[in-house]
Amino acid sequence: MSMHKMTADDPLSKSADLLAENIEKLKSLFPELLTEGPQGVSVNVDVLKGLVGDATVSDGEEKYGLNWHGKRLARQIALTPSTGTLRPCPEESVDWDNTQHLMIEGDNLEVLKLLQKSYAGKVKLIYIDPPYNTGKDFVYPDDFRDNIRNYLELTGQVDGEGRKISSNTEASGRFHTDWLNMMYPRLKIARSLLSSNGFCIISCDDGEAAHLRLLMNDLFGEENFIAQFVWKARKFTDTRAITNISTDHEYIIAYSRTPEVNFRGTERDESKFENPDNDPRGDWMSRSILGLANKQQRPNLHYDIIEPGNGRIFPPKEDTGWRYSQEKMQELIRDKRILFPQKETGRPREKKFRSEMQSEFISFRSIIDDIHTANGTEELRELMSSNLFSFPKPTELIVKIINQTTNENDLMLDFFSGSGTSSHAVWIQNNNDSYKRRFIAIQLPEPIPHQEYPTIADFCKERLRRAGAKIKRENPLFSGDTGFRVFKLDTSNIRPWQPLREDLAGSLLAHTEHLVDGRSEQDILFELLLKLGLELTVPIDQKIFAGKTVYSIGLGALMVCLDQHIRRNEVEPLAQGILAWWQELDPAVAIQFVFRDSGFADDVAKTNLATILEQNIPAKRLAGIRSI
Repeated sequence: MSMHKMTADDPLSKSADLLAENIEKLKSLFPELLTEGPQGVSVNVDVLKGLVGDATVSDGEEKYGLNWHGKRLARQIALTPSTGTLRPCPEESVDWDNTQHLMIEGDNLEVLKLLQKSYAGKVKLIYIDPPYNTGKDFVYPDDFRDNIRNYLELTGQVDGEGRKISSNTEASGRFHTDWLNMMYPRLKIARSLLSSNGFCIISCDDGEAAHLRLLMNDLFGEENFIAQFVWKARKFTDTRAITNISTDHEYIIAYSRTPEVNFRGTERDESKFENPDNDPRGDWMSRSILGLANKQQRPNLHYDIIEPGNGRIFPPKEDTGWRYSQEKMQELIRDKRILFPQKETGRPREKKFRSEMQSEFISFRSIIDDIHTANGTEELRELMSSNLFSFPKPTELIVKIINQTTNENDLMLDFFSGSGTSSHAVWIQNNNDSYKRRFIAIQLPEPIPHQEYPTIADFCKERLRRAGAKIKRENPLFSGDTGFRVFKLDTSNIRPWQPLREDLAGSLLAHTEHLVDGRSEQDILFELLLKLGLELTVPIDQKIFAGKTVYSIGLGALMVCLDQHIRRNEVEPLAQGILAWWQELDPAVAIQFVFRDSGFADDVAKTNLATILEQNIPAKRLAGIRSI
């Protein structure tokens, strides 16, 4: 036994904690008394009244469901609009001009809010592997008064006040509350991104599985619960388990957006169908005819099967019996559909013809036991030469989920992207079936102890670079998209109006330019996409008219000119060039125009440009002309 060093934080070096002792006594006698309150452990006074027979207690406020302190605030947080933007980073991307995949670095709560207009109802599959609430810190900003600045401070992008990151240790009386407050607004926003036939699938462990089910019932509706899969994550027994119980499993909880949506099912193994006896009914496979009920449950399924010709007897098993009644079994025997074994120890089986199988799929099993965490560890070690992540999900596990829930061109979202397993899995499955699924991966730049990749987001990006190159290298005929566009969360490019009371005149002058200094035209373009509801991967073209750069976004759905100097004499050639391009593109939707407000020499130039466009574009094909 090693010697334990007593420190100042050791409980043995402190006086007795009477409060903690009282709580432990109450917990042992009446565990239902204790709940989580705003300051930690709290006593439910109504429950106490009920336990002592107090007649004043009422059940008027009781209702079925999951409640915790902060739920109302969490709901409000989900409804609070973001003031941020996503800034493009082509230099960290792969195949920026052509890819349809996104890797976004930032606090996922804010990013999800920013994606609302552009991606609402477009996501087919949400898969997340959130923090498991094991008593270790999880890093998510928790100051929602100015969450963008809070996020930038916590990630070291601006000077802050040295505040600590969010944490959720087992010592906290708000252990479950903190986790639920973190998850609720994110899932509430994410739900609105799902398509009507979409899926939300979440990995978790025993720590929060029960709470997560109730939380999802609250947000998605109990009728949309699909399954709680058991994944045998551990391949070998944990001999270090303190409880002498090796926890070998995790859970995968699946919900749909609407009740009619189901998993695809597992494809039949066509190799099992053959016709060795030249049966005129075609190819067949043998299937067990054992039942599922014991003799007490279904006595009519427990009888002897007698083989014609030799009289061999096959008695039923006590705990299973047979699949069919005795009358049905005799019919199958006469029709030569029952196969009798050559060995005495064998059991009769049924001929099942391919033509009789109503579906090419069979049910997907609720227990997943052929893939293990060790596969994910080995995968990362081979690809990244790293053992940094203790329990990485194997891509094969996520491939199974993707295969069950998505089709051609479907969009998958993972807003706890981690090392990038789910995005990697999308590429693998696209290579398997030649589909063109897309992904959006969101990851907080949480610091990690790695010299080359200082944050999880950096690690994720490098993994995707290597994974894409590996897939292309090993599959030279695969022409699919293995690139990704990188964006980073930041404050808006549009300056908020913050006047100084002591100098209103100076504030007005300073605010003549509405855009933040140092931001590029590309920064502003992508914020416009988010605000106007266009996807971040729409094509962007540009042309020059009257010396001014004009951008066409989404094949003419939006045209933007951010030039800082548009004079009166330049308005006519600029407008005519824009109109000619619009006619050439002939977009299927009404067009929107955006110009830099401070770029016009005066109000006359601005008015003239707007007038020319309005006079030459039919009202039903013009969505609006704006300036920023």
